Amino acid sequence: MVTLQPGIPAMTQPVAVPPLTPAHLPPPGDACRWQALQRLRRQAQLDPLPWIAAIEAAELPLQADLIAVLAPHLDGPLARRLLDCWLAQPSAEAAIPNLIGVCRDPGWAERLRQLLGQATLEQQILLLPLLGHQRDAADFALLRMYLLEPGPLALRRSALEALSVGLSAWPLLPLRRALALVAADLQPSLAGAALDLLARLPGARRDLLRLSHQQLDPSLEPRLQRRLAALPAAPLLLLVHGRSGGCIPAELQQLAAELQRRRGAVVQLLALTDPQPPRLPAADPLAPATTLVPLLLLPGSHVRQDLPRLTAELRRQGPVRRLPFLGSWPLWQRALAAELRDLAATAADPAQLPLLLHHPLQGPLAERFLGLLAHRCGARCLAAGFEGAAELPWRAGGAAAVTPAVLPLALAANRLTDSLRLQAPELAACPLLERPPLRRLLLESLAALP
Repeated sequence: MVTLQPGIPAMTQPVAVPPLTPAHLPPPGDACRWQALQRLRRQAQLDPLPWIAAIEAAELPLQADLIAVLAPHLDGPLARRLLDCWLAQPSAEAAIPNLIGVCRDPGWAERLRQLLGQATLEQQILLLPLLGHQRDAADFALLRMYLLEPGPLALRRSALEALSVGLSAWPLLPLRRALALVAADLQPSLAGAALDLLARLPGARRDLLRLSHQQLDPSLEPRLQRRLAALPAAPLLLLVHGRSGGCIPAELQQLAAELQRRRGAVVQLLALTDPQPPRLPAADPLAPATTLVPLLLLPGSHVRQDLPRLTAELRRQGPVRRLPFLGSWPLWQRALAAELRDLAATAADPAQLPLLLHHPLQGPLAERFLGLLAHRCGARCLAAGFEGAAELPWRAGGAAAVTPAVLPLALAANRLTDSLRLQAPELAACPLLERPPLRRLLLESLAALP
């Protein structure tokens, strides 16, 4: 019975529309079915339970258009019941699992994992993306297995879609590695999709640059270049010690020029000895913030005092992202250790610890760092002033003294390396940038920065 509202003529009173019930839904193919489903969608309180019960009792056919209306109102248990109905009907529409799969519920997720272990290939292809909707990091290993192991292309695509759906939930480093492997896959369609997904991750430029040096399917090259072009490199400001008056050694200038060519972005050198105030490099306003890279090897006063002061001055000019000083990079320390091993192998006494010559440092922080560096490099750290060879302890032993392997901690030529070359040419103690493995590592690391 309709209750009339006071003051409104009976002819204009709104007519109450009873809720649609499963018994009154027109069958598939009926011209009135679409209007009935729209009416059901607009119901203020839609209870999906009677509809699911009618589907389970075979009073209603399991149809995607109806499930699309019910899907926003499903919880985990109801979604599981609908999935069981779909599994019981081999001819049911393939679109149905995807409609109910957006539900996030631990029980629903566990049911999916169980089904994947016993489902047919066709069902696995449809169910895998639903696991991605759960965004549970614990599922990453399973999805990666489906993606990387040899198998039907459609199944691997489904695993990649699941990773895409839950992209932010997966552990970043294993995800990047898995996508990089698939981007080099022999299946161009799968590799292209993985490349696109890799480009969406934080720090993607580094991974894309690595891919550009690999043998990819030729059809992927334009796509890779487009993705790289959409991720412009940040301007770099390389902070170096420099020589008197702000003079920068040639090897550092050559490094910066080659780096700028590789990155396609501004690379500027800033010397600590430069009397001029530091300035940010000119860059496109749309480019990322400038990255300040301190090419300093030890935590001396330059790192502890000058670097924070310079960073504050630069940030008054614009946004600046500052990296840790070069000598603290684990990758760089491993490269130093490898270089020392090679030097020690050719020394007169290979059993003698090689020497890392460094300028004198003071304070507990410096002592801890030098101890760590000596341990990681399998070497002995020795302070040496600018007099160089004149201060080396074994030279007092005369010609009979055994000369150890020596590596001066200086990126470019300075007074220490000049002195060693002049007074002790037998040491071959050249700056680090004159050693091809170290120069190559530094160049590639800087080129791969975002």
